[in-house]
Amino acid sequence: MWRCAVAGQPIAHSLSPLIHTTAYLVLGIEGSWEYDRVELDAAGLPGFVAGCGPEWVGLSCTAPLKHAVLGLGTASPQALLLDSGNTLVFAREGRPARVENTDVTGMLGALARAGVTAAERAILVGNGATARSALAALADLGVTRVRVLVRSRANAEASLAGLADRLGILVDYGPWGVEGAGGQADLLISTVSAPLPDPVAASLAGEVPVCFDATYNHYPTALDRAARAAGIVQLSGIDLLVGQALDQIRLFTGRECPPEPLLDAAYAALP
Repeated sequence: MWRCAVAGQPIAHSLSPLIHTTAYLVLGIEGSWEYDRVELDAAGLPGFVAGCGPEWVGLSCTAPLKHAVLGLGTASPQALLLDSGNTLVFAREGRPARVENTDVTGMLGALARAGVTAAERAILVGNGATARSALAALADLGVTRVRVLVRSRANAEASLAGLADRLGILVDYGPWGVEGAGGQADLLISTVSAPLPDPVAASLAGEVPVCFDATYNHYPTALDRAARAAGIVQLSGIDLLVGQALDQIRLFTGRECPPEPLLDAAYAALP
């Protein structure tokens, strides 16, 4: 039995086990693969990994482990650029352990499935680890100007300014949670877990043709509902969760899984 898991704190709410085990069923390998949850903080991660036996293949890492995991394997250029990893592939058959970041490709894959493959201007809400991944995804789409909406400009600049420079993106900042603060753009990505006020969500959805709320807490969020009401392209945190999992499944099992059964299972599991 090959073993994988999602690790983080808190972890009981995670839909990753459902998504990965659904993939095992789709791929016909459910009898030889299992995927669990592991409650871990950053201090406990190295010891847990050191104690894993040869049956362990991969670990999906969520908050607060995305920085800590970088020291446990050879980090990919993407993970190093973002100072964030979400995937640990264990050492085996003479190959060293490696750390990947599949959040960026997960976002790009979700957008591509919705027909979005290019943009020039974007609005980004938030400045945490997911916002950094979003900034990298926007650069891959060809975005050169981003309006970042945040509560603290100082925190946002500390997190995003250097990365934006390296990606060749010009950033300006505005207030988070204020109606009319976004401005017209080709695409909006929100990475904040706190719900946006309904008027702010409606204002933002009215300024873009594509809206991607990258969190699935409180789904459907005010932004999800506003995007639907506006009749624009709407993507949710489930699209991101499945998108990043598809790459993890490939990295762990060596197999490609179609997204549709995973999306159906994850949406069906929401309250």
